[in-house]
Amino acid sequence: MKRLFTILAITGLLLFGAAPKAIAQDAAKTEQVADATESKTFHQALKQRFIEGGPFFMGIILVAFIMGLAIAIERIIYLNMATTNTKKLVSEIDGALSSGGVEAAKEVCRNTKGPVASIFYQGLDRMDEGVEAAEKAVVAYGGVQMGLLEKNISWLSLFIALAPMLGFLGTVIGMIDAFDAIQQAGDISPTVVAGGIKVALLTTGVGFVVAMILQVFYNYIISKVDSIVNSMEDSSISLVDLLIRLKK
Repeated sequence: MKRLFTILAITGLLLFGAAPKAIAQDAAKTEQVADATESKTFHQALKQRFIEGGPFFMGIILVAFIMGLAIAIERIIYLNMATTNTKKLVSEIDGALSSGGVEAAKEVCRNTKGPVASIFYQGLDRMDEGVEAAEKAVVAYGGVQMGLLEKNISWLSLFIALAPMLGFLGTVIGMIDAFDAIQQAGDISPTVVAGGIKVALLTTGVGFVVAMILQVFYNYIISKVDSIVNSMEDSSISLVDLLIRLKK
């Protein structure tokens, strides 16, 4: 009986003594795997995925992303520079018209940047022909400025649509390569089709990511253009009212 208790005690000690050791070994292995994973930087992992996806289609998607991003950044800078405090501008023009007449108001417009000031200048420049001529000039030149605000936005929408389409095209090519590998090997094993399917998934995923990023910029640019256009229309009405009051 004592021998039985002794054997059970030794067995228990061995089990409970080996368990922490096994846990420690597993933890050490986990840490080694984590260190190996962390040692690969995001740039290296991205570069590896880019190569695995195929340099041709991934390169075309990358070019579309760079061109779309360049257009988006250029539009954002231009629109931010085109933003004007219209209430302040209308107030300054009102004061200039009261104190110095049309020429003083035109000088205020020349010293102010943005499409609203340019529209005001064109309207004031036609003031000698009457209020109706000034109003027509404001409307006509407003359309010109709107076209400048929306310049190249259509190209940005093209790249948004093109990126996932290129990804789908890469998917089709990758699946064709997978079926070619199956035909050559005469066997449907995971190792045979894995390469083609990986290319298909990577190109599709990258195309979607590029399209989503550019879509965010596109929506911001559209909302910025709408805001500036609304300010242009409101301030143009205010300018016409000032000119009518000046003629009275």
